[in-house]
Amino acid sequence: MEKHTNLNKSFHIQTFGCQMNEHDSETLAGMLAEMGYIENENKRAADVAIINTCSVRENADKRFFGTLGQLKKVKEERPDVVVAVCGCMMQQQHIIDTLKTKYPWVDLIFGTHNLHEFPKLLTNVLNERSKIVDIWEDGGEIIEGLPAKRMYPFKAFVNIMYGCNNFCTYCIVPFTRGRERSRRPEEIVAEARSLAASGVREITLLGQNVNSYGNGSDFSADFADLIYQLNEIEGIDRIRFMTSHPKDLSDKLIAAFRDCKSLANYIHLPVQSGSSAVLKRMNRKYTKEDYLLLVEKLRAAVPDIAITTDIIVGFPGETSEDFEETMDLIRRVRFDSAFTFLYSIRKGTPAENYTDQVPEAEKHERFNRLVDQLNEITGEINKTYEGKVEGVLVEGPSKTNPQILTGRTESGKLVHFKGTEDMVGQIIPVKITEGKTFNLFGITETVE
Repeated sequence: MEKHTNLNKSFHIQTFGCQMNEHDSETLAGMLAEMGYIENENKRAADVAIINTCSVRENADKRFFGTLGQLKKVKEERPDVVVAVCGCMMQQQHIIDTLKTKYPWVDLIFGTHNLHEFPKLLTNVLNERSKIVDIWEDGGEIIEGLPAKRMYPFKAFVNIMYGCNNFCTYCIVPFTRGRERSRRPEEIVAEARSLAASGVREITLLGQNVNSYGNGSDFSADFADLIYQLNEIEGIDRIRFMTSHPKDLSDKLIAAFRDCKSLANYIHLPVQSGSSAVLKRMNRKYTKEDYLLLVEKLRAAVPDIAITTDIIVGFPGETSEDFEETMDLIRRVRFDSAFTFLYSIRKGTPAENYTDQVPEAEKHERFNRLVDQLNEITGEINKTYEGKVEGVLVEGPSKTNPQILTGRTESGKLVHFKGTEDMVGQIIPVKITEGKTFNLFGITETVE
């Protein structure tokens, strides 16, 4: 790690995308803090402005280029500002070519595989005052011990693996994050113990497909084994994980939900479509019936488990009958919530070349119907929480009302309630008084 004195120098990081990107940004912030930089909420005033990019959705691409365009004037007014871009988009050559030709004020371009090289790259930019483009094609060995500046002192992301081997036909991630590489279980357990000692109450295990953890490694532990080990750590009250691929969800992991007190009664299980025909074209390697059986097993093990999902609307070749299969599935599963996406072509994926694209108007009509149905179900589920007392990990004051605290139940529900500042970072019993579509409201025993 490069050591420098950068007193009064500041940085700003803007992050697009998933929890993996958020954790990468925490690592970048940790590196910058070690170099002497302080965080600046104003990107226009920062000495180092970083944009951490996502390539999964077209909207993220557009927002990235829009944000980058805003920094042109900052660079003109303050030429010493370092503008850096990183993340998944940088692993695509056509993006690099666009940046070189249309955004010459960018000083540093690096990718997902050489994040740990950032301090050296930044130092070289500062010393040489020249543009640096450094993209690695492969991830290589996993680098342990990188610093992190976490968003919350009481909850943390923990990467357990990197990359993806699934090659879903709509997804660019295997090309931007590389092949699957799993961290050794003893390294993960040691990190979790250290986090617990620092006051962390909740950890979220991260991987593109955590269910395939350990595959191809020289150790025998699988993902369920890892959960059982982490469950023994004193001080870690909640374990979550993202993301879980249905094709690799084992009976052993389902049993862990029943057996492990720290494993939250919540799973994010992306289905993407309710049509087996569409799932096959997506290369998801499971059917609608397979998915429904997994849900049945999960609810048999933990009847009150909360299940959330991802759904893509308008994948090439999706017929109205295929879409009705998706509507049928969400009514049968009754998801607690869902991330819903209109299919967009991602350059470099097999689906880019599919000729049977769904017309935009039809996609939007289906999307609206889907969201209406999901919101209705979510609202009904949230109503069932009324009158119950839930343990809420308090995250802090509401952004809209500082007198109101917000936090999440074990099942991931967002709760608003009146409380005191000393509750932040604690798991507080809250009686739910009202369930709305997107959140819950409650009262504590101490604040009525």
